[in-house]
Amino acid sequence: MPLRGLSGVRSSFHYSFAFLPRSQRDALKAVYAFCRMTDDIADSPEVGELNRRVELLRKWREELESAFHGRSNYAVLNHLSAIAKRFNIPVMHFYDLLRGVEMDLTKNRYATFEELREYCTLVAASVGLMTLEIFGPRNARTREYAVNLGIALQLTNILRDVGIDGSYGRIYLPAEDLRRFGYPESDLLARKYTPQFRELMEFETARAEEYFQRARALLPAEDRRAMFAPKIMERIYFHTLLRIKQADYNVLDHEVSLPRFLQFLIALKYWVKQRLLGR
Repeated sequence: MPLRGLSGVRSSFHYSFAFLPRSQRDALKAVYAFCRMTDDIADSPEVGELNRRVELLRKWREELESAFHGRSNYAVLNHLSAIAKRFNIPVMHFYDLLRGVEMDLTKNRYATFEELREYCTLVAASVGLMTLEIFGPRNARTREYAVNLGIALQLTNILRDVGIDGSYGRIYLPAEDLRRFGYPESDLLARKYTPQFRELMEFETARAEEYFQRARALLPAEDRRAMFAPKIMERIYFHTLLRIKQADYNVLDHEVSLPRFLQFLIALKYWVKQRLLGR
């Protein structure tokens, strides 16, 4: 399930998909390639000034539409169209991701959590819904699992990257929460780790944990095997959230990450558990 800043989570996807059948891996790679290229248009420094990124994203949207209604000039989009048809993936999810990326180009502050949740839904839950049909769930409730897991993963990304995003002038933490805990925006941009910041991050981390818990509760038992790869992502990202807590929420002075070998061990452990216990 790709997210904003895909370059930082490539190993997570690799370990999540490694144990899947080849047909599913190939389909997921096609979705991932689309998400990565879309993300690069918005975030890559090589793309240049804002107006050019907006124009490139507009053209990318046109090419996506061409792929779904005929043929694009981009092989990756034509392949994506074939995958979408093969697995009956609703095309609106691809356009939702584009809308979310467009928000990153035009919006760098969020007044309320409702605004932030909409953004998370567009850039992350949409990807979960793109990939859902590839996994082949049997229960319609699994859709809500994908949505809540996507939000949980994106919130974890946001919390991990608070300092990095601030250096680019972006603040994803809701302004209403900064006011609630008495932590001014200027302190965040100056990367000041204060008691107020710690309390703010503790609150935001608890909110992300709540979405992980919702996702787990919503996954029907009969689809646990089908959602094997997302469950690995869930575990990897939840461990990242635990690392943020272990760092006493100081993501301003320290980079919080999960080593690749640990991601692999998490994936392997869940694979063994799935094989032995079926869950």
